[in-house]
Amino acid sequence: MAIYHWLPPEIPQIVLVLFLSFLIGLEREEHKLAARAYSFGGVRTFPLIGLIGYSLALLSGPQLLPLTIGFLVIAGFLLLSYWHKLSVADAPGVTSEMSGLATFLVGALVCYGHFWIATTISVASLLLLDLKQALEKLASRIPAEEILTFAKFLLLTGVILPVLPNQQFTSFHINPFKTWLVVVAVSAISYGSYVLQKLTQEGGGIVLAGLLGGAYSSTVTTIVIARRAAREAHPHLFAGSMLIASGVMYLRLSVLLALFNRQLMSLLVLPFLVLAVLAIAIGWLWTRRPDPNPQALVREYDPKNPLELAAAFFFAALFLAMLIATQLAVTYLGKTGVNTLAAIMGVTDVDPFIMSMTQAAGALTPLKVAAAAVVIAAASNNLIKGIYAYSMADRKTGVYSLGFLSALAAAGLIPLFWLGS
Repeated sequence: MAIYHWLPPEIPQIVLVLFLSFLIGLEREEHKLAARAYSFGGVRTFPLIGLIGYSLALLSGPQLLPLTIGFLVIAGFLLLSYWHKLSVADAPGVTSEMSGLATFLVGALVCYGHFWIATTISVASLLLLDLKQALEKLASRIPAEEILTFAKFLLLTGVILPVLPNQQFTSFHINPFKTWLVVVAVSAISYGSYVLQKLTQEGGGIVLAGLLGGAYSSTVTTIVIARRAAREAHPHLFAGSMLIASGVMYLRLSVLLALFNRQLMSLLVLPFLVLAVLAIAIGWLWTRRPDPNPQALVREYDPKNPLELAAAFFFAALFLAMLIATQLAVTYLGKTGVNTLAAIMGVTDVDPFIMSMTQAAGALTPLKVAAAAVVIAAASNNLIKGIYAYSMADRKTGVYSLGFLSALAAAGLIPLFWLGS
């Protein structure tokens, strides 16, 4: 330790620059040997570039002009290297030259004391350079429309959300920021399920479709599975998978409640988790029962993109409509009106109504009344899904599904006894 204190403070910095730039140069040296063609730099050139960047930053101090000129000079040498590569290589890449520029900046960052940033850039550069084949293979597997889908997700979260005002308007306490935050949260869960379904569409079966589809939309999943059940004799498999999707719905609702209203979540998380576990376990056991058709099945369901802007705005409009309808029901119809509205909303997608309850609970609506409405809406939705399955699937699958989902709806109403409804 005493020797360390006697050392000039620049020595550890120089050692760090040499170490980081040497790692990048080592990777480029291995690439050059494997390619057996002209490639810029290696284990000597990259450390020299890093030292040049460090030295120029040290000499420049707070003045960035000399450092900028040095950066441009290095870029000129790298441009000459790339020009030579164009004349001798069939498919020249510019990765090595860009790595040289990054190494120059690593040296400068170390000089200015940004050790963490310099190390992070070096590690990121190594990963990008070393994982070339894996990244190119990944890029070839991702369709262009999936990139557009992710761009839409970024538009919803990073562009639209931050510019919305976070304050209440009108007597209905409409908050544009919170409204769109609800849209983002629901879309994020659906998008996560959508990505998983896309990644596993070549593997797994109906049970996996039920699990992932329940996080996406249990109603849509039930309808899709029921329509397929009408053509194939697998009543236990299809009925169990539909029950699994409805069990996952309770997990999805628990996450949304936890994000937007902790008090409401604390009232419902235990019964919702119990219902989810029971539905998923019973559904899985039911799928294990033998069916008359021994032929193995693969998934056919291809989920739609949940991040269409029109769908997002439509969801926001439904959310606001449910928020206003809930307040009107509380004001003019009381608890009975809210419960009736909850039962009616179970016919369609329950997310807008339940998310409106997370905003109204404790402010516009008593907490237990809102909790009871969420319970009724989920139970009503399960019953409606049973009716959908009965009307769309073959007779045996329809009977099983209606029985299971009706029982789940009845069990889902049990929390009403301690909510005082």
